[in-house]
Amino acid sequence: MIDWLLVISLFLHLLATAIWLGGLILASILIMPEARKRMAAITGLVEFLDRLRARFDPLANLSLVTLVVTGLYQMTRDPNYEGFLAVNNDWSRAILLKHIAVIGMVLVGGIMQFGIVPAIERAKLYASQGKTLPNYDVQSLRRRERRFIVLNTVLGVVVLLCTAVATAL
Repeated sequence: MIDWLLVISLFLHLLATAIWLGGLILASILIMPEARKRMAAITGLVEFLDRLRARFDPLANLSLVTLVVTGLYQMTRDPNYEGFLAVNNDWSRAILLKHIAVIGMVLVGGIMQFGIVPAIERAKLYASQGKTLPNYDVQSLRRRERRFIVLNTVLGVVVLLCTAVATAL
């Protein structure tokens, strides 16, 4: 008999993965490189990218919560699961590496969402009033944001690789 709760969990997990990692890959491989090339030529591009990020962040956060809840459920249902922090087989080692990469993604995302993006917004607000903030160079903050997006994408690829290894075992 089919376990519908597991089916729903797997479906939601895959959907959240597609949204979160798809968005990161789209941003780091397609949007950001093209935006850098065209930044000076197109007025309003920076504002467009800011609005795009503002729309993506809630989806990414919802995806993260969905991934954690469904992933923990699926992990406990796997026959290779031997208990919390029991790292006795290749499957559990792959899952441990996956979880380390996910924690890294959460940390990087948190730094971006609660550190870099607010700093960019403050700098833009001050600039619109003709003021400057010491230590708030918008261009360097945007470069840092791009580096963090790429780092998060790399960590996401590590997550997918670890998932593939665990699934193959």
